Amino acid sequence: MTKKSLSPELFRVCDANLNRLKEGIRVVEDIMRYRDNNKELSLKLKQLRHKSKIDEIDRLLSHRDSIKDVLRPTTKSELQRNDIKSIIIANFKRAEESCRVLEELFKLYDTNLSENFKYIRYELYNLEKEIVLQEK
Repeated sequence: MTKKSLSPELFRVCDANLNRLKEGIRVVEDIMRYRDNNKELSLKLKQLRHKSKIDEIDRLLSHRDSIKDVLRPTTKSELQRNDIKSIIIANFKRAEESCRVLEELFKLYDTNLSENFKYIRYELYNLEKEIVLQEK
């Protein structure tokens, strides 16, 4: 069900969160793929990353303004990682939080997209549990 269009500022929020979602998944995917040689988990993550899209890429890009992002500089907490497990957890959290933002905003625009991001979020919760609990 389509409702109404998002404002340019909200498309900017969607663009940032879609990028954050895909980046977070990609970090964990590559660890599972190259460090662990885990085809099953890396494939599940890859499929979720590919499912993390919207068709209106031109609208997203037209509202992108990464140069003026007020939180562009790195914060100290983002520079601190103790081990590979902390990297995996941080990137799962990044992806899950981004899914939640996309799920909520797309309720205003297209509920099918909202449900897609809800599905991805719950799949990430399951994969996070499986991967983090097996991590040394």
